[in-house]
Amino acid sequence: MGEHKVKIYSTPSCPWCNIAKQFLNKHNIAFEEIDVSQDMKAAQEVMEKSGQMSVPVIDIDNQLVIGFDEARIKKLLEIKD
Repeated sequence: MGEHKVKIYSTPSCPWCNIAKQFLNKHNIAFEEIDVSQDMKAAQEVMEKSGQMSVPVIDIDNQLVIGFDEARIKKLLEIKD
């Protein structure tokens, strides 16, 4: 597995955001967490990028994953298990 640049746009109250972060931690994937409930500029940025107002939005090497799509996340991060 190579190094990947991962950002997760989330909110503290989002259950799927927490599941996504737990998944990344379980697989020892470093990520930057952006709380869009506190950062309105980031919220606007992710909405423009994804066309979504929902979270999580996970940016893996500039590929967006909307929601917790485990299969796609594994593929993009080259996780085999």
